[in-house]
Amino acid sequence: MTTQPTTQLPIPSFFDARRVGEVWRVPYQDRATQARDWAKQQHLQPAAKDKVRLCLMIIDAQNTFCIPDFELFVGGRSGMGAIEDNHRLCEFIYRNLGVITEIAPTMDTHTAMQIFHPMFWVNDAGENPAPMTMISLDQVQSGQWKVNPAIAYSLAKGNYTGLQSFALHYVKRLSAEGKYPLTIWPYHSMLGGIGHALVSAVEEACFVHNIARHSQTNFEIKGGNPLTENYSVLRPEVLDDPAGRPIAQKNARFIQKLLEFDAVVIAGQAKSHCVAWTIEDLLIEIQAQDPQLARKVYLLEDCTSPVVVPGIIDFTDQADATFQRFADAGMHLVKSTTAIADWAGINL
Repeated sequence: MTTQPTTQLPIPSFFDARRVGEVWRVPYQDRATQARDWAKQQHLQPAAKDKVRLCLMIIDAQNTFCIPDFELFVGGRSGMGAIEDNHRLCEFIYRNLGVITEIAPTMDTHTAMQIFHPMFWVNDAGENPAPMTMISLDQVQSGQWKVNPAIAYSLAKGNYTGLQSFALHYVKRLSAEGKYPLTIWPYHSMLGGIGHALVSAVEEACFVHNIARHSQTNFEIKGGNPLTENYSVLRPEVLDDPAGRPIAQKNARFIQKLLEFDAVVIAGQAKSHCVAWTIEDLLIEIQAQDPQLARKVYLLEDCTSPVVVPGIIDFTDQADATFQRFADAGMHLVKSTTAIADWAGINL
């Protein structure tokens, strides 16, 4: 008879921690065979039989954020943050294969013509803003930055006036709601590109879990709307146009699915941005439904890092304070090395 394990499993021999910071092809057929053998050897049951249903949500563990020399590598204060996080994350998945019911990786997904990419905007000289430029409401109102007329053909059927009107509405909405000013990011997480893919070692771990537990990996795509930022997988930054018509909507289906699990574990990048925004949106939904639901959320503190640009910006303290606020609301701050059976509120 197979039961949900209460002790951690050994790490499979094929996991190579030295390659977590590299891009490589997962040998799917080999891993499928090994995963089936591993499940049999470790007496793992199909996830459908789990008495305690646990979802691991992995936020944006993609090459663009997690591999050095890619566009937005999250180094944290150590300079190797995302690599160190993903090493621990992979080991967490393997040690807890028999306990994790479903893995839900979020995938930041972009194309070139989006409101936060350089080519969307121009100044009077026809120049695009440099990556990491902050565009304020005053700068749009004054015409210092305006929508690039050349993109109106692709994004607005040639209606440049309408697109410019929307851009002004967008920055007004960000300002009115107290959100960060519009940030112009480097082209990143480009759909169809290598940067968009999950880190190879994380992809491999998810694939092994899928096969070993007969549990489909639940990929959640975010960020494809050209007219809004989408830091959180649960909700875009702006939902309507100047006339109040919807341009996007919150991910109600995924929110409800998460809240139906007995436990939700969250890891990924970056702690100060997409991770924090996603947890914040989840907490808003929880507090609207039942504040006690916060107790089913577990944050893997050692599997996420904040944005740090040495000598320029360091979001570490802000991210830590935000996580403490989540803990004060009832969520749990946990370490990946602690057995899930020992977490508060978990009864395997």
